[in-house]
Amino acid sequence: MSWKLTIRRGSEVSRESFEQLDEAVAAMRRRALDIRAEGPAQTASMLRDLKPANQVHARLQLSGQGLLRKPTAGVDVRGDGTFVPFRGAVRREELDPTQYDTPFELVRETLEGAAR
Repeated sequence: MSWKLTIRRGSEVSRESFEQLDEAVAAMRRRALDIRAEGPAQTASMLRDLKPANQVHARLQLSGQGLLRKPTAGVDVRGDGTFVPFRGAVRREELDPTQYDTPFELVRETLEGAAR
């Protein structure tokens, strides 16, 4: 099975392909840490003020191959630098990472389970 990493930052979208899930998760982790290292997002003002913790600075999503549904999970990098793991593409569900050392381990386990 091959895996596709999609990184969305504002209007920028980039994609990378990987043969192994472990490679793809490691690349997602590196890219997420690089994005967080750039520093926090600024408060945005539109109809209301959006604090950095409420902004998605970048979305990193891994998807595999599937007949009906592609296994999909990833991490949102919030404006305050926190990582929020999720699963699903259309109906995104936040995952609870408290039982894991990193949210990336949770993403890998979620995708391994979905790919079976």
